[in-house]
Amino acid sequence: MPYLEEQGSMLQGPIVAERESGMLNELVSKIEDRTAVIGIVGLGYVGLPLMLRYSYAGFRVIGFDIEQGKVDKLNHGESYIEHISAKSVAEARRKGFEATSDFSRASEPDAIIICVPTPLNAYREPDLSFILSTADSLVPHLRIGQVLSLESTTYPGTTDEELRPRIESRGFKVGEDIFLVFSPEREDPGNPNFKTRSIPKVCGGATPACRKAGIALYASAIDEVVPVSSTRAAELTKLLENIHRAVNIGLINEMKIIADRMNIDIYEVINAAATKPFGFTPYYPGPGLGGHCIPIDPFYLTWKARQFGLHTRFIELAGEINNDMPQWVVNKVASALNDRGRSIKGSKILVLGIAYKKDVDDMRESPSVKLMEILRSKGAEIAYSDPHVPVFPRMREHHFDLESVRLTRESVASYDLLLLATNHSSFDYGLIQKHAKVIVDTRGVYPGHLHNVVKS
Repeated sequence: MPYLEEQGSMLQGPIVAERESGMLNELVSKIEDRTAVIGIVGLGYVGLPLMLRYSYAGFRVIGFDIEQGKVDKLNHGESYIEHISAKSVAEARRKGFEATSDFSRASEPDAIIICVPTPLNAYREPDLSFILSTADSLVPHLRIGQVLSLESTTYPGTTDEELRPRIESRGFKVGEDIFLVFSPEREDPGNPNFKTRSIPKVCGGATPACRKAGIALYASAIDEVVPVSSTRAAELTKLLENIHRAVNIGLINEMKIIADRMNIDIYEVINAAATKPFGFTPYYPGPGLGGHCIPIDPFYLTWKARQFGLHTRFIELAGEINNDMPQWVVNKVASALNDRGRSIKGSKILVLGIAYKKDVDDMRESPSVKLMEILRSKGAEIAYSDPHVPVFPRMREHHFDLESVRLTRESVASYDLLLLATNHSSFDYGLIQKHAKVIVDTRGVYPGHLHNVVKS
């Protein structure tokens, strides 16, 4: 009997290897000949461009989202993101794309790519609820031969520690039955120089076979795929990218405060330093961090690092500086009004730009909204103007019953102070400066010294 067990053990390896190779080869072949069906879960600023890319590359795509309103708009060939045209959505529909809120259809795609939010909770700790609820909705419907990719930014270990056990709880073997990868999203909404196709795609697998499946999946639609050794390495890659920006923005925000005290224009200094052809990369200060990555991602690593007994002092210090920026701007507003015999309470303040960056409609983690809330709490009468956000949207944590103010000579002159928070290209800055009583400029739009401009 021991001999038979040993013989069986010797045979098991080749049998599993053959099964794995056959399953993997079949999946890769379907991807390469464009007969694979692609499923995108989460049709927002990451998922929707990815859907369009795979559709354009010749795949049939099924989009999954819990918001029925998004599903209905997409199925009618409409878009709800400014820089994504309805024409491109309609073209994808003609090529077979369909959106659904029915997660029981998760068995239909050969590849499932998860692009859901990963915010922070009230204690600034990782909130994986969107990832976990999505996984719990998908797992009962998974089948052998699929590749599952997580793109949502998260701490190292999430894919292995959260997704893999859920998949294997159904009796699947990751790397043999289902292939699991992590490939961090790298979207930059509104950036005309980099599109989904041209941004290199980092990809790590739970096993070597998983990595092969992930490389095949992304190489079919993205110009360059960058393989890494594991899902954890891929997860940390994304955090490093954004922590690098957060730390450098924290440095330049601190330099801004120093320059202000010394009556030096920080933008003049940055632009002069940027003429050095090596060893310097320009970063620019602002009213606070915005977007779905930079204000959030550092805290995913600091939280995980504590599990290893590490204190990420450098990262957390930058976070403190960046988080203090809205209050620093409010102090500038108070000082500007005080110099003109007014207080914040009772003043009419118009916030220029409420998207988190110029020339987009993306409101995620926008520092403009934080400024509006602080000023409202101090008694200001708040209004905003943003050509990309005609009506203040429904948000999880913020609410203003406001519509965008059209900028005219009369409207600009009617406010006690204009707070330039987001420097959209479409603003008429000459008109604004000519007719505003006072402007607090947080973006360095107005160079030099102007009688009614306060730099912040």
